[in-house]
Amino acid sequence: MSKMIKNPFILASASPRRQQILTDLGVCFSVRSADIDESVIEGEGCADYVSRLARQKSQTVFDWSDGQAAVLGSDTCVVINQKILGKPESLEHSIEMLMSLSGRWHDVLTAVSVRDARDQRECLVESKVLFATLNENACRRYWATGEPCDKAGSYAIQGKGGRFVKEIKGSYSAIVGLPVFETAQLLAQFNIPTWDVAEE
Repeated sequence: MSKMIKNPFILASASPRRQQILTDLGVCFSVRSADIDESVIEGEGCADYVSRLARQKSQTVFDWSDGQAAVLGSDTCVVINQKILGKPESLEHSIEMLMSLSGRWHDVLTAVSVRDARDQRECLVESKVLFATLNENACRRYWATGEPCDKAGSYAIQGKGGRFVKEIKGSYSAIVGLPVFETAQLLAQFNIPTWDVAEE
């Protein structure tokens, strides 16, 4: 059974994938999404970008809580040739993104930020994904499922998009949206209990 925590803990994300990962970690939490501008600042590097968004999400919801909660914010971006691929705006945009990943390795960066009234800490996890060779028809059929519409890079590795993935190097859970090992370590620094295999 997951343990109850004394202080409220909030996940600053409406992502069902992040919610499931926290639930599997045995964390008791509430959810409040952070409505922030996710535009890239001119000259901003990929790692700086994803880390800034994670910090901003945790800070935005922390401010909403009047400083009474610990808050986790996270962001994931897909990167090819130092170009950040956001969420597709149309079928054509989705095809363009998926075809740019076809038959190639790309990077997936996930940043996690936790803050409370006393501290703010974060981590960044970089993984690599190799795509199979795709054609436009496969991309169109995938778009028709509705899955890629709100996904960075226009695919979900944990869903039908996993069919395109030949190999990964790094953290699968980070690619999904929240790195399990690193998140548990961060939460421990804030005395937020998680399920621990070592405990009785």
